[in-house]
Amino acid sequence: MTARRGSGPTMHDVGKLAQVSAMTVSRVLKNDPGVSEATRERVFAAVDRLGYRRNQTARSLRLGGSGMIGLVVTNLANPFYSRLALGVQEVATEYGFRMLLSNSAEQADREPDIIDGLVDHQVEGLIVVPAGSRQQHLADAMRHVPVVLAARPPAGLDTDCVLVEDFHGAREATACLLADGHTRIAFLGNPPALYTGAERLRGFWAAHEEVGVEPAHALIRQGLVDSATAERATLELLKAAERPTALFCTNNRISQGAIRALYKAGTTLPIAGFDDFDLSDVLGLPLTLVSYDADEIGRRAARLLIDRLEHRDAAPPASRRVTVATRVVRHGVTSGDEQGRPAADA
Repeated sequence: MTARRGSGPTMHDVGKLAQVSAMTVSRVLKNDPGVSEATRERVFAAVDRLGYRRNQTARSLRLGGSGMIGLVVTNLANPFYSRLALGVQEVATEYGFRMLLSNSAEQADREPDIIDGLVDHQVEGLIVVPAGSRQQHLADAMRHVPVVLAARPPAGLDTDCVLVEDFHGAREATACLLADGHTRIAFLGNPPALYTGAERLRGFWAAHEEVGVEPAHALIRQGLVDSATAERATLELLKAAERPTALFCTNNRISQGAIRALYKAGTTLPIAGFDDFDLSDVLGLPLTLVSYDADEIGRRAARLLIDRLEHRDAAPPASRRVTVATRVVRHGVTSGDEQGRPAADA
């Protein structure tokens, strides 16, 4: 087997000789215990035969190309997307790709131009957090490069995606508040047109139905886009004649806005929210938070994309949907509600 003229052998070359994927080559070189001894021996034999040097050529698993992948997120001010980007960059760097990062600022009308610009810059693939449900521009981009969606599912597209357990996490966190005895739980949510907003409301509702409690419709607020709108909505709820006894927030910015409102009002209510955040464990507030690894969402999306790039000359595999698990963590919850009911286990 002859390496490409003008360059050393690549991970792709090693994989081809060893009859494994470039990703498997990387796992062998990192001493991944999940690789069989027979596969390990074939890879090392190919490394020796080709004279492969990892520190020289692990920069590339592709046969040509720009060496760039594009990532489009909706709000860089949200720590979730920063962590997702770090996960993408980790895997991209491992396989020799550079990452071009763009921010749509949740403006769906800006996203097509961003996508076109990245394709024009000859990225080899795209990872996108869609800003809206209209995704025809992504279908157009898929005629040129593979596209993987993150955090939100495809709408009418046949492509890979990586999601969070939005419904399950919201249901579990809400169930904790209901088990504590709360029956007037306010819902502070992002726009209902967003997949995450709809799924988390569905989980909130399901938790109530499971215990035979009707959610208080007057306590549901949707369309909140940042901590400021969440703060205003919380202050409004606190002034109601029958104010809530607990709050459910659909993301970290909304949780932070609610916390600021409670501070300004000089009161404390239990809060359940999606996304853990820095210092949540030292605030001394009764917090029930849905936690998950945002970096892992980026890592898995990048691996799906690189797998597509590895097999770009083969028949495309069926689209894949990967889900990242959530877990509930509880901070500052030491006893039950005002009626003395015991708190549920996390």
